[in-house]
Amino acid sequence: MLEYFAANMWQVWAGVAVLGLILELTSGDFFIICFAIGAAGAALVSPFANIYVQLVVFGVITLFSIFMVRPFALRYLYKRDENRPSNADALLGQTGVVSETILAGGFGRVVIGGDNWKAVCTGEEDIPQGTRVRVIGRESIIITVEKTN
Repeated sequence: MLEYFAANMWQVWAGVAVLGLILELTSGDFFIICFAIGAAGAALVSPFANIYVQLVVFGVITLFSIFMVRPFALRYLYKRDENRPSNADALLGQTGVVSETILAGGFGRVVIGGDNWKAVCTGEEDIPQGTRVRVIGRESIIITVEKTN
């Protein structure tokens, strides 16, 4: 069996490349894909070269990908804007409708963009169901709201 893999090393490298692509889907940071690119390069030279040359090709192409391909991919495919809010922080300033009365000093629920959030209010009075509110803060998964005019 070892003789088979030694004679068909391209299958091993192709398996490493596919595994790298699958793992990249779980991380999304364009790092593991560099190893998959290196494995694909080693698979291409494996019919013509011994294992040491294949390992050198794998290492060189992987390092090239990490230092040249990854920054390009991050810049053009995964734009990072330092001022762009993400996830729940994007809720700040948005308006929603109270779906369950928010009790003063207690909790209620607010629908924003189809999602139902647990909410507290800033005022001393209850906010009844159907009232439009604006998100002014967030603590974990609980948003703080105030009535809008």
